[in-house]
Amino acid sequence: MTGGQQEAPRSGASSPVASLIGRLVALAFIDAIALVFAYSFYSGGLALAAVMLLVVTGAINIVFLVPGLYPLRWISPGVFLLVLMVVYPVMFTVYAAFTNYGAEHILSKQQVIDRLERQFYTPDDQASLTWRAYRSPGGGFLIWLEDATGRELIGDPERGVIPVAEYDADFGPIDPADGLPASINEYGKISRIESFRYLTPISRLEIRDEQAQLRIVSLDRAELGVQRYTYDPARDVIIDHLSQAEYRPREGFFVSDEGVRVLGPGFVDVIGPRNFLRVVDDHRIRDAFFGVFTWNFAFASLSVLLTFALGLALALVFNDQRLPLKGMFRTLAIIPYTIPGFISILVWAGLLNPTFGPINAFLREMVGISPAWFADGTLAKSAILIVNLWLGYPYMLIVTLGALQSIPGDLYEAAEIDGASAYQRFRTITLPLLLVAVAPLLIGSFAFNFNNFAIIELLTAGGPANPGAVTPAGQTDILISYSYRLAFASGRGQDYAFAAAISVFIFALVALITLVNFRISRRLENMI
Repeated sequence: MTGGQQEAPRSGASSPVASLIGRLVALAFIDAIALVFAYSFYSGGLALAAVMLLVVTGAINIVFLVPGLYPLRWISPGVFLLVLMVVYPVMFTVYAAFTNYGAEHILSKQQVIDRLERQFYTPDDQASLTWRAYRSPGGGFLIWLEDATGRELIGDPERGVIPVAEYDADFGPIDPADGLPASINEYGKISRIESFRYLTPISRLEIRDEQAQLRIVSLDRAELGVQRYTYDPARDVIIDHLSQAEYRPREGFFVSDEGVRVLGPGFVDVIGPRNFLRVVDDHRIRDAFFGVFTWNFAFASLSVLLTFALGLALALVFNDQRLPLKGMFRTLAIIPYTIPGFISILVWAGLLNPTFGPINAFLREMVGISPAWFADGTLAKSAILIVNLWLGYPYMLIVTLGALQSIPGDLYEAAEIDGASAYQRFRTITLPLLLVAVAPLLIGSFAFNFNNFAIIELLTAGGPANPGAVTPAGQTDILISYSYRLAFASGRGQDYAFAAAISVFIFALVALITLVNFRISRRLENMI
């Protein structure tokens, strides 16, 4: 300010009131969406997801309304996505591992109760009804019903089955041909021929109330069903009004008192650590699981070792100043890295085809053999390692070549003056300094290959199969593909809970291995 004049507000700057109104409008929109999703989660049996969503939404409101938390506004979108995409899936997977979540137990308990309470039956003493249909110009229907005693009812999709009032102002004039109203409000009576024409949509009408449900049996007959099952929340039982039996919840099913009859479908229920104990208790599952785990560890370890060895060997060659055309050779060497991995895997699957593949054709011509790459377990594992070597060595080449170029040349000159051989220089200078630089990348490569689902699924689909296995564990399956087959592709019904337990085990195992590797990396740094 100069001369007592106030500084004019900057063009485009918003006032505090306008900023607050804008935030309130945006937060109201976010809150409305969150409430809709939270209600959907809760009604679907995902109470934990609903609570988490409301907690995160509340935190967002606090951050954007409290002035002192202004810096957190910039990171809140990232935190929200972290919770949504990482924290919640991890928590839900852990929760599912302690349940019976699967093909037979996919609904919540309340959803199963609702399904059972929508079932009706026709008592033996229930007389058949005759019916006539009324149709509105918009295509809606009403059903006029009459039993053998002359009792008249109206079936309305909105109001259910209701008795006919003696004098109803909604009725049109009586048709002398059958004694029925010619119309009911805007609904006009249709002929028997027209009833046959509309029989399919009429038979699909859901006309029911708390006591009965209308079912069109034929062109001349209808039946009134009675609700078969009701739920008593005070006793937590399902009552079967047809057999007078009671069913109590037990391990995800409603089971009769004698334990013989079971009502389906089942519901998701917490069963404790049973899914984890299955790996230990059942020798058939245990043998398959530990076979998969052993190959998984060997696959990840050998993949890292082979790709690192080949990448380092090529990097040592390309780092030699005397090599001509180094740029061209480096470009050619990283070509596999530029092609999408799934395309390379599918190409290799064709190359290794035992009947039509060029690799087997060459081997037949040269040595007279045609390996069954995908029928023999050992050959299938060898094929996976070969293909993964092709896919992985360019990455190791790039990182080791960069690490080699960062090693001071003075160290090599001093070692050469001291009379160290090329092997001694590599063992005492190159390899230790290289490992310090690339150890975190090797750990990341191990974790990636430990969960490398794509190469297993696209190249061998986990095969060949293990004879006599009770779980869908192929000879080349790793834990992640084994979990996928348990959850989605077993052909024996999905077992999401057991797959979730395997996923929790994978997570803990990779975390443990990573922790050990990082400690080894720190020791290497201290040794240098």
